[in-house]
Amino acid sequence: MATHTLTMPGHGQLDVTVDAYGAGHPFLLLHGGAGPQSVAGFARTLAERHHARVIVPIHPGFDGTHRPQWLTTIAGLAQLYRALLDDLDLVDVTVVGSSIGGWIAAELALLQSQRISSTLLVDAVGIDVAGQPVADIFSLTLPQLAELSYHNPEPFRIDPASLSDAQRAAMAANRAALRTYGGTMTDPTLRPRLAAISQPTLVLWGDSDGICTPDYGRAYAAAIPGARFALLPNAGHLPQFEAPEPLRKLVWDFAESHATHRSAAR
Repeated sequence: MATHTLTMPGHGQLDVTVDAYGAGHPFLLLHGGAGPQSVAGFARTLAERHHARVIVPIHPGFDGTHRPQWLTTIAGLAQLYRALLDDLDLVDVTVVGSSIGGWIAAELALLQSQRISSTLLVDAVGIDVAGQPVADIFSLTLPQLAELSYHNPEPFRIDPASLSDAQRAAMAANRAALRTYGGTMTDPTLRPRLAAISQPTLVLWGDSDGICTPDYGRAYAAAIPGARFALLPNAGHLPQFEAPEPLRKLVWDFAESHATHRSAAR
């Protein structure tokens, strides 16, 4: 892991903790409310199987990192990660966002950074869709959350009684950061603004997602000009756990098909 000190206009400096894997085609992988550990395994595999450099920042406030008082919005995180790409001087970047990370990726795409060549939204939240509400995750118990998050929740259930005090505190801090950024997990202004996205976009969805349904995902794709939509069978809200290989192939193929400089897979 490395710490990058970024200068944010009007706010001064901010430290961002970033983990990185591999070398090659650059990916910015944005985690969801489950924290950076929810994408770490996928990031590692993507870098091992392909000529890829996968960068995973920790959203400030998650995993014990500092969140300044002024940083409270998804749009603010998007501005932060545009500054990170500038700081790292990356080009031809593929942005992949999971859940709220997908929401951040959508806001980042709206910033029209020339450093980004394509965007993938994986079970992203953020838009309002009539008749397809995003689940109120803050009202759910851990067992209820597992039921909605996975095609087969059994391997992923967490017994609350088995958690240490430190684990409980970490989960509570992550939950607080998620609530600060995401609120109700939607922004009524986002869906109409998506029409301004010009980057190639692929929207990927677990067919058993109970947090936000495939029809919600289809509405997301329909709001973005030229976006493609693809379902991942036997997967829920976190397909990087239940369908990592199909997800990896779709992510890599889409990234390479829109890359300025093609890379050879290892």
